[in-house]
Amino acid sequence: MVQLVNKVLKVSKSKFMKYGVPFLIAIIGGSFGLKEFTQIKYDYAKVKPIDTGELKKLGVDMKKPGEVTLETEYEKIKDMDIDNWEQVRGPRPWEESVQN
Repeated sequence: MVQLVNKVLKVSKSKFMKYGVPFLIAIIGGSFGLKEFTQIKYDYAKVKPIDTGELKKLGVDMKKPGEVTLETEYEKIKDMDIDNWEQVRGPRPWEESVQN
């Protein structure tokens, strides 16, 4: 019995038991933990898109995919006068509460 205790004490004082085993536990345990944390991203990414009927109920008017192009947007913007404009400062949140 005493010999067994001595062997256990000798093994527990070795460098492998002090540094090697905790390192291996951290590496192997970390890989399992990392797998679980990265799986969360894929579990919650499966969000279904909003139906166009629901968007119309909310007041959002969706355009057809081919209706909006760079050329059509350029035609809207090219007639604007972008050289003459006035910078208007928006109200801050604390200013809105005072005015209300």
